[in-house]
Amino acid sequence: MWILTATKCATAAANEAARFAVGVGVGCDRGSSAASIALAVETALTVGGIGADAVSVIASSEHKADEAGLREFAAGQGWPLHFFAASELDGVTVPNPSPQALQHAGSASVAEAAARLAAAGGDLLVGKQKFRGADGKHVTVAIARLSTTDLTTAPSSTSGAV
Repeated sequence: MWILTATKCATAAANEAARFAVGVGVGCDRGSSAASIALAVETALTVGGIGADAVSVIASSEHKADEAGLREFAAGQGWPLHFFAASELDGVTVPNPSPQALQHAGSASVAEAAARLAAAGGDLLVGKQKFRGADGKHVTVAIARLSTTDLTTAPSSTSGAV
C-alpha cells in the first residue's frame, strides 16, 4: 500500500519538465528496498509529468551512503548517485522542512534539499512526496530541474559520488 502526499511546487513548470534535465532527491528508512525506492521515484516522476529519461542524477544524505536498496536502484537505472553532508542539505531553502528529517539526518530536509543540490540549485518541480512501500519502509522523493545545461557543473559535493 502506498501513501502519497502530493505537493506540486510549480504545476506549469512540471508540465514542461520533460524538456529539462532533473535531479531526484531521495530520503528513506533504513533497509528500504530497491523496489520501494523505484516505485516511489516512478510515482513522483508521474506526478510531475516527467519522463525517466529526464533524470540525470539521484542524490541523498551522506547518512544513506550505505543503503543497499538506494545503491541498487541508482545502479539499475544507470543514474549517478551523489551524497551530501547534513550541513550542505541544511543550507538549502526548501518549502517543506521536516522535524523528523532533522532528528534522523541532521538536516530539516533530505529529499527536497538533495534534489536542489543535485540540480545545481534548480527550482523544485515536484515537492516532497511521501510513500510507504510494500516492505513497510518510508521513502520520500523530490525533483528539481537542473539550473544549467552544463551537466559537468552539477552536482558539486564534498561527500562524493557513486
